[in-house]
Amino acid sequence: MSDVTLGGRYLAPALDAALRELEARESRAFVTDLCYGTLRHERLLNSALAPRLSAPEKLPERVRLALLAGAYELLVRGTPAHAAVHAWVEVVKRGPSRQRGLAKLVNAVLRRLRPEDLPSPPGEGSLPPWLFERFVAALGPAAAERAAAGMLRPEPLWLSASDPEPATERLRAEAVEVHPGPVSGSLRVRSPKPLRDLEAYRTGLVQPQNPSSLAVVHACGEVAGLRVLDLCGGNGVKAAALAAAGAHVTSVERDAGKLRAAARNAERLGVEFERLQWDLTTAPPLDPAPVVLLDAPCSGTGTLRTHPEIARRLTPAAVARLAELQAQLLRTAAACLAPGGRLVYAVCALTREEGPDNVAALLAREPLAREHTLVARRERFLLPEDGLDGFYVATIERASVG
Repeated sequence: MSDVTLGGRYLAPALDAALRELEARESRAFVTDLCYGTLRHERLLNSALAPRLSAPEKLPERVRLALLAGAYELLVRGTPAHAAVHAWVEVVKRGPSRQRGLAKLVNAVLRRLRPEDLPSPPGEGSLPPWLFERFVAALGPAAAERAAAGMLRPEPLWLSASDPEPATERLRAEAVEVHPGPVSGSLRVRSPKPLRDLEAYRTGLVQPQNPSSLAVVHACGEVAGLRVLDLCGGNGVKAAALAAAGAHVTSVERDAGKLRAAARNAERLGVEFERLQWDLTTAPPLDPAPVVLLDAPCSGTGTLRTHPEIARRLTPAAVARLAELQAQLLRTAAACLAPGGRLVYAVCALTREEGPDNVAALLAREPLAREHTLVARRERFLLPEDGLDGFYVATIERASVG
């Protein structure tokens, strides 16, 4: 975890590299939960530890992380005290010689921790104050707490399937536990082996996708036979789902590497869509389309469950810069929309600046509103509860001409 806390790396690739050294599936699952859980709860755990440490900021990072991970085991996972305390004391003892004397401190602090030491409510305490205030401004106090608390809990393995019945049959034949997800076409699964080893995955029956992401696709409505522009298409997950629904999709993405990943994924899934590399701060050389989807780059504050490191790095200034970029991309998306069409704008963020404020600003632009006759919108926040990602989704309609 020090690669994340000190080195600034993202957790997922850092963890993947570490897990390659572990053979047992149970060990990999434990280490994964330990790393994600500790970072999700980091602020809460620091609050529980602080009264028992005179100068926590002076501790070596290895010792600080041992205290955090031990506190997570004791206060969140419910590991028996004798096991958790002994394990993390030994970690410190095996560290650099100049730090080994701190093992006694780790032992004393962890043995005195109690569940009631964790702050309440947990959601608010888990986020930087400025960020929780943004959640409250967007969602209201109660929903903000539910959203923040929801992202403290692990995410199940979510899959999507354009044809759920044969996908479910194939998965169950591979001893995978399958349940329908909360969005049509989504599946909640527990697999005895890694996803990429499943025939259902290799043969393109399923795609890893959070149900909230799939809900964004559904917001595009009936797309069979229609041209759809998937702007900021990334790795093409939504483009593939739209193509599977019968749309004629062009996925537009600035990053060439992501476009190559989209091509590989489309081949695995057995779908086809066009791809265009383009910087969407200006309009692409494409005819207006009846359906335009813009899943814009954002702060990712609705995905802190799977990217807990975001909360350590994000700043109000960064959110403001992203909102400016999103506003520019929204204007490009509106320019790509044909008469009578619908524009779906989505961000996996839970701030007003990146969501409703951007849409309101687009509709308030008098020259743009007259030119494109943007006349209606539907909008909502999807809360990150029960394993879902948090999203803002808005649908903007352009009136037909004549």
